[in-house]
Amino acid sequence: MTLAVVDARAPVGVEAPLVTIEVHIALGLPSLAIVGLPETAVKEARDRVRSAIANSGYDFPARRITVNLAPADLPKVGGRFDLPIALGILAASGQISAEALKGYEFAGELALTGAVRPVGGLLPAALRAREAGRRLVLPSENAAEAALAAPGSCHGVAHLLDASAHLDGTSPIPAATAVAHGQPRLEDDLGDVHGQQQARRCLEIAAAGAHSLLMSGPPGTGKSMLASRLPGILPPMTEAECLETAAVRSVSDVGFTAAEWGVRPFRAPHHSASHIALIGGGSRPRPGEISLAHNGVLFLDELPEFQRAALEVLREPMETRRVSISRASAKLTYPAEFQLVAAMNPCPCGHLGDPSAECRCTPDQISRYASRISGPLLDRIDMFLSVPRLTAAELRHAPAGESSATVRARVEAARACQIARDGVPAARLGAARIERACRLSAEASRLLDRSLEQLGLSARAYHRCLRLARTIADLAGAGAVEAAHVAEAVGYRRAAPSR
Repeated sequence: MTLAVVDARAPVGVEAPLVTIEVHIALGLPSLAIVGLPETAVKEARDRVRSAIANSGYDFPARRITVNLAPADLPKVGGRFDLPIALGILAASGQISAEALKGYEFAGELALTGAVRPVGGLLPAALRAREAGRRLVLPSENAAEAALAAPGSCHGVAHLLDASAHLDGTSPIPAATAVAHGQPRLEDDLGDVHGQQQARRCLEIAAAGAHSLLMSGPPGTGKSMLASRLPGILPPMTEAECLETAAVRSVSDVGFTAAEWGVRPFRAPHHSASHIALIGGGSRPRPGEISLAHNGVLFLDELPEFQRAALEVLREPMETRRVSISRASAKLTYPAEFQLVAAMNPCPCGHLGDPSAECRCTPDQISRYASRISGPLLDRIDMFLSVPRLTAAELRHAPAGESSATVRARVEAARACQIARDGVPAARLGAARIERACRLSAEASRLLDRSLEQLGLSARAYHRCLRLARTIADLAGAGAVEAAHVAEAVGYRRAAPSR
């Protein structure tokens, strides 16, 4: 045998396209050439593979070896191709069976000793291998993570000898076992919030319908505390959501651990973050904060302090629920199904409308501060809430609030109703489905028409009011949207910051 074929996967965003590794051994001066658009780390596999094979007790062929990574126009990056290249050389030289390679895919970086080192971003590869009906042999340190996406079909190996022994049947390696699912973050319980009943109600509505929310109020009123409690009242993640979220983290610089499986993300970037940090990018495009918040919450504190360019990049992903990053070498698309929660002060000093402190900002300063957030971005936010400062007496005598578990039960019931009726949360309803899902009573229709004229709402804001009223009705267990539901929804639009 002078030719062997091995299957592997390339890291391309959250996708993992198939790479066919063809190894040919021919007569000629001893050499090892790797072709197929390899980058530097892949080219350096020549030395790692040679030493790993020799130090594992095998013979490295003293012939002309050509390794082709197909398709040739797909860039190959990273050290994950070391293990399949080494196995291909062993199979082409007859030291292991080439037939045994069929039905498997391989990934792993080799040490000079033959040990298999972990690599990042293998969860998408495990998922695609399972879809293709093949098993994945990968580093043992990545096995538990990959088993979450492909239970029963991932085999972790610690050394090149372990992989060859598994393939020839002398020492089969059992499939890796996935760890138990994670739990919602309960360390931040909504019951810790004293008072602020309106804010608690707003959070519950936002969680039930996946609505975006902007809170405004003086410093220290609990805006950040409220935002951190939102993940704890969101419904549990579905299996598909778990896979999507884990895949994004797996290919990011943040990384993914099995303990995070099933836990909704909560991302809170500092207001100095650039637009690249939010949307993603780089020479090798990585997901940004909006993708790392996929199926979770993106919290932007001190919203007007963010760079204008950074805020503007949010507009399109908030509508399309994905972000496309174009570079000269590739165009990658990452999911961005995030729930935006933001907080801001009402003015530069923060005390506009605060009865306990005097605001010294001029009208011009207040106008310039509010204008840092563009009208089109505000138009894409569903709910606006003013969070007032509580007095000492109100804090001392505020009744104990409901726990996150109690509120989450109502949220889950409302969300289940929306999924059963429309297939998506209310905030994700398309324009063609809004009228059917949001059946208005006659009084509710008249109230919404008057509000549209008085507030000067855009068509987008009008539809957001409808979606919001639908969520409020679902929380109340109502089939049709009544006037009271519309009135509450319109009230959240009235609180929008004046510009």
